[in-house]
Order: sequence, then structure tokens, then C-alpha cells
Amino acid sequence: MENLTAKPEQAEKTESKEAQASKDASAPETTSSASDAPVSEPDGSSAGQDADFQSMDDLAALYEDSFKRFEEGEVVRGRIVQIDKEFVLVDIGYKSEGLVPIREFFEEGVMTAKVGDEVDVMVERLENEDEGVHVSKEKASKIKVWEEIREAYEQEGTVEGTITHRVKGGFSVDIGVPAFLPGSQVDLRPVRDLDSMVGKDFTFKVLKYNRKRSNIVLSRRVILEKDRESQRSKTLATIQEGKVMEGVVKNITEYGVFVDLGGIDGLLHITDISWGRVKHPSEMFSVGDTITVKVLDLDLERERVSLGMKQLKEDPWTDAGTKYSIGAKVSGKVVSLTDYGAFVELEEGIEGLIHVSEMSWTRKIRHPSKVVNVGDDVDCVVLDIKPNNRRVSLGMKQVTENPWDVIGEKYPVGTTIEGKIKNITDFGMFIGIDEGIDGLVHISDISWTRRINHPSEIYKKGDEVRAIVLHIDKENERFSLGIKQLEPDPWATIEDRYKVGTKIAGSITSVTDFGIFVELEEGIEGLVHVSEVSLEKLKTPVGMYNVGDVVDAMVVNINPKERRIGLSIKRLDSASDDSYLADYISNMKAAPTAMGEALKQGLRGKSADKDEAAEADQAGDAKNEQDE
Repeated sequence: MENLTAKPEQAEKTESKEAQASKDASAPETTSSASDAPVSEPDGSSAGQDADFQSMDDLAALYEDSFKRFEEGEVVRGRIVQIDKEFVLVDIGYKSEGLVPIREFFEEGVMTAKVGDEVDVMVERLENEDEGVHVSKEKASKIKVWEEIREAYEQEGTVEGTITHRVKGGFSVDIGVPAFLPGSQVDLRPVRDLDSMVGKDFTFKVLKYNRKRSNIVLSRRVILEKDRESQRSKTLATIQEGKVMEGVVKNITEYGVFVDLGGIDGLLHITDISWGRVKHPSEMFSVGDTITVKVLDLDLERERVSLGMKQLKEDPWTDAGTKYSIGAKVSGKVVSLTDYGAFVELEEGIEGLIHVSEMSWTRKIRHPSKVVNVGDDVDCVVLDIKPNNRRVSLGMKQVTENPWDVIGEKYPVGTTIEGKIKNITDFGMFIGIDEGIDGLVHISDISWTRRINHPSEIYKKGDEVRAIVLHIDKENERFSLGIKQLEPDPWATIEDRYKVGTKIAGSITSVTDFGIFVELEEGIEGLVHVSEVSLEKLKTPVGMYNVGDVVDAMVVNINPKERRIGLSIKRLDSASDDSYLADYISNMKAAPTAMGEALKQGLRGKSADKDEAAEADQAGDAKNEQDE
């Protein structure tokens, strides 16, 4: 700093010496008379001294004039000559260098000043005895910015700035000094995501400013409107239906995309984005994307433009019938699931439906999600295709052999199989045979003789059982099994074991108003009709017999087809009388008179009618009991 202040001290000393010399030189002239004035030397030394003094005055004046004149608050340009710990010294053409606080040259912690760089500074305070010239780079920058703001406002110019953060009603923008950008002036359309604007650089128009209040209002919308109008005129002059154009995505909705074609917005509907499936336009586009579209419809009066993107490619359904012939094996990706099936994308724009009934040969699929998921790659076969209706029917199960085509060869009728009971219903049991194939044992095929109200009375789910294949229906995919068929039908030989007229003994299993049921053997029951209980006429046998009682009876009729046996107790009691009557009739000789012959025929008819009536009553009551 001593070197920097040497200039003014030397100048002051020079000025003092010159002033003293001038005073000493003029003193004799004012105190001496004219007669006492010294005589000039012949060499003219006195005149030479006056000339020297005159030149020194001029030199001092020239020295003083060599420095620029500055005023406080003035902005000047200087050159960095030195950098120390506290100040950056800038030569501004003054007697001493300007002092700029070093902090003003730090940007984000990085020193930007270099010796030799030129900078603009504002003179804050001129030097005094203790301090040098204080200048400021920051204040100079602000003054310059305000000048640029004024010029931009007056000359309809623009300024560059960065949106720094959100404030109430808009944004704060750094254009060298803080400025306000109202939310309504950010864009042509309302901005939904305001935070996305922070940190971005834009060009702005100055709507108004007040330097005293440091108030500046900016607008970006004014610039965009001007540019849009210019682009709109150019676009209107060239746009036409069928033209392929480039545009910028301005907005995305669930039904489509709005595209800026250059001052005119067009709608790209979701159905015109792709030949394939598009759930939401945001899957394919983002705001700001540049895309190529085709003008489908144009209404300049209403300024409505319909755009298409899929129309830039050929319709894939044009040759779909040839490409995907019936019976062809194809591959695709599952793109959607419904209650009735899965949609598979074979290529962009072509989707086929796999109905739930076409997913498995053997399993009953209630929902396609039990077999496939969205995104799965699947193999399938084309079952039907209708290009005009844009429909393809696909099948998954057709990729593999139908097990029902070979099940008959593997398990022919009469084959004995073993399997686990997979399900029990009111009407029977399902037994697992092969993977996905179950056989049904109907409740009527469980036992030859036992009365079963529900299969669960005998079996439970998971039991291992043996059964015989009874019937296979490939068309309806039904597999019938029987358990009782593992043993011979006891009713097939019932007539051999119980002949009509023989005496039997059995336990009473049930007593009803119409008769008594007697168990002849396990599962075989006979009915003693109420009319065959006693020789006396009864209304009901209830109370006369109890379940578990052992009774003797006579077999009066057998019907193997209807699985019925008629029994009689009273006939067993009157067997001796009937036997005597029969013997009497057979031993009767020729009647000596017509009256005797008539008596013989009457006895025979009476015996026959009695047997027929008993059989009819038992058959009717047995049928009623079966119906019940």
C-alpha cells in the first residue's frame, strides 16, 4: 500500500518546492526599487531561472491533469493488477488503484478474478489520507443490470433470467437482480407442475419496473404469444389434410395428446396413437416430446385439427388372414385379462382372445388369472380369424394333445382303477384318474343293496377307492365309474335263492302303515303288505311288531328288475288249510252231477283270485314305498 500512495506524496512535495521557489524568486521584485535591481548577467542566467520555474508549474499541472476525474457513484472499467488476501486491486486510471473486496469475486466458492482481467466497478468513495479508492464490482453489475432493464423496457427488448424459486402468486427470477414472474405469465397454458419450472433459464419481457422500489415484473407468456402467432401464420399457409408434420407434445390427457404444430394445436386421440392397445397416452409420450403425426381432419374456421400416428404405418389387419391362418401355431404376450378370457398381442395392432374354455382340456378354469398373468409369453393355436371384424380366436389347450382322445385306450370300459376321492356331492363322488381327469361314481353305483342318502355316509374326501370304468363320453368329457360293479349283483340270482312259496325268516327293519320290511340278507329286504300280515283285516301293523323282531313269512312274489320281494305272514298261517284244499281239489273224482263239477271249479277260481289279489296289493304298496 506504501507504493500505491507514493504518487500523491511525491506530487505534493514537488508542488511545495515549486511554490517556495516561485515565492523566493518574486520577493526581490516586490521589496527592491528599480535602481537597486541587479544587472543581468551577460549570459542571461536570470532569464533562464524564470523559464525553469515556468516549466515546473506546467509539469505539475500536466501531472495533475494526467489522472482521470471521477465522481462517487460512477461506473468505470478497470484492469486487475494485484490480488491480496482482502482486496483485489483494479487500475481505473486514477492516482491510486481501486480496492474491491475479494469476496465479490467468489462465485459458489470459486475465485473468478485473474490478474489482467478487465472488470466494471462503481466508485464508492474517493481516497483520503488513510484510505485508498473504494470501488465495488457487485454494485457496478447491478447498475449495469438496471440500465439493461431500462433499455429493454423502453425499446421493447428482452432479458435473460433463471427461475430461482416459487413465491406467492408466481416465481422469483434472477436477471442480475431479483424480479417477479406472475403465475399467469409463465406459459400460454396453466402449468400444473410449477416446481418443474424452478431452475430453468428463459427469456422474459419486462412489463414494468421501479428502480427506487427495486420492483420488476416480467412475462414469458407475451414472448410465447408473439412467437406462436408468427408460427401460426406459417403453419396455416402450409397445413392440409394428409400432410405429415412434426409437433411438440403440449399436454397429455386420458383420451389423447395435444400437439403444437407451430401456433396451432392438434389432438392426437388415443385410438389413433397405435394399431395396438394403449391404456394411457402417458405410456408413450411426455410433455415436450417431438413427434411425427399425420393430419387426418382439418377445420380452420374452428381451428380444430385431428391427428393420427398409427396411420403412418400400414394396417396390420390387411394381411392378417394370410399371416394367421386357422390351425397355425403362434406366440404372443398376454396384455389383458377379463372374466371370460385373456387377450394376447400377436403383433402391434393384432390381439386374439383365449376364452377360458380354451385354456385347458381337463381343468375348469373359473378365471384366466389361475393360468396366465399379464406380461406372460404364451403359445397358442389360431382357432378362428375374422379380419373384417378384427377378431382372432385362440386356444392354449390345442397346443397339447387332448387327453380325452387317448383316455379310452388307456382305460377301456371294464377296467378297474384306483384313485383318491377329490370331491363329494349330493349325487356322487369324483375320483382322480389322470392329471386333470376325474371320474364320477354316481350315488346309485355305490352299492347294489344299501340305501344311501348321501355318499358322505360311507366315504370322505381323500379316501382311496377302487372302481370299474362304466362309460366314457369323449364329446361331453364325462367318465363314469362304479363301485358296486366290483361285486356281482345279488338280485341277479335272487330267484334262485328265494323261490315263491318258500318259507323265510328275517329281522324287521321298518314298520309302516302299509306294511313291514323284513331283511332277508344284508341289503336284501322284502315287504309284508298290511293285507298279508293277518287273516283279520288290519288298518296298520304299527304297534303289533317292532324293529328288530324276527318273523317267519312266505315268499309270494319276486321282481328282480324292480328289486322287490313280496312276503306274507298270514299265508304261512293258512298254508295247511290251502294245502288241504288243494289236495281235496286234485283228488276229487269226476263229479257225478253237474252241481258237483261247478263246486270244483268254484274252489279252484277262488284260490287263484286270492293269490292274484295278494300279489297286486303287495306290488302297489312296494311301488309307493319306493317312491317315498
